[in-house]
Amino acid sequence: MSKQNELVELARTGASGGGSKNLIINGAMNVAQRAVSATGVGATNNAYPTCDRWEIETANSAGRATMTQESDGPDGFANSLKLACTTADTSVAAGEVFRLQQVIEAQNLQRLAKGTSGAKKFTLSFYVKGNAAATYNVEIYDLNNTRHICASFNVTTSWNRISLTFDGDTTGVINDDNGGGFQVGIYLHSGSTYTSSTLATSWASVTNANRSDSNNTSFFDSTSRTFFITGVQLELGEKATDFEHPRSVGDELLRCQRYFYKMPISSYGPFFTQYVNSHRFSHIFFPTTMRATPTSTSVSSTASTEYYPQPTHTKYYVTAAYNGTSSVYHTAFEADAEL
Repeated sequence: MSKQNELVELARTGASGGGSKNLIINGAMNVAQRAVSATGVGATNNAYPTCDRWEIETANSAGRATMTQESDGPDGFANSLKLACTTADTSVAAGEVFRLQQVIEAQNLQRLAKGTSGAKKFTLSFYVKGNAAATYNVEIYDLNNTRHICASFNVTTSWNRISLTFDGDTTGVINDDNGGGFQVGIYLHSGSTYTSSTLATSWASVTNANRSDSNNTSFFDSTSRTFFITGVQLELGEKATDFEHPRSVGDELLRCQRYFYKMPISSYGPFFTQYVNSHRFSHIFFPTTMRATPTSTSVSSTASTEYYPQPTHTKYYVTAAYNGTSSVYHTAFEADAEL
């Protein structure tokens, strides 16, 4: 297999391609196509402010944070994701939640044999630190079968590696498709809707009251609160092994581009160069086949319209006859196929 074909296959299969043990993509926080810093985090649900594949799930809280890709990490890690509270919320209503999460593509989870008699244990590990001691919890949510399992962990002011091993689940087969399979979420702030019962430390049908823990720290308890994370790895087996770094940042970028692609444009992007029946067309090919036909956004020097998008490429057109002098071009382009 050629290098190019190998990279395409790696991206197509996500983190499971090429024999990779880590089911998390961008666990070392090396890739940040959208931005390296974002403010007002917590105002918008299902947002991807900075590091690729890392989503913020939020509801009903007035708490806000700044998210940054930091050049700070434990030995062997150049980057981390940092959340810093900028607006506190100490009056916590029942339905409040603030969660950092990654959704893993279902077809990449088949090695876990979930929903069979041979369901296998798996381990989630990561490095964390904060400005002060804190306790948070992780939830593994089976999106196909509405089941979950949770565990708590502690944060100190120094980088520490957390290792959490979860039993295999003999109930509920994960779909072999390109939809969401596992939602791996870290609860940083939650109201009584999510904390009023006992944390689900064994596999069970999802009950909101069991998804977090009343003993958890609220990330929004003070504007001095910070949370750093890197080296996130989810792997088959009962112990955490050494973090599997990508072979190159380029490999990790390609994995991320299966879900989101931001075209690097400094001034003039691709030109509309194909002329058909008083229309100019621009044909954009993605670096890799995306998870699904993406929702794309283009800004161009003349207002344009998307035409026949596909997971591999898309076209845009403007109504403008060729006159040999004026140019039409993209000034920004993004394609989103996130889970």
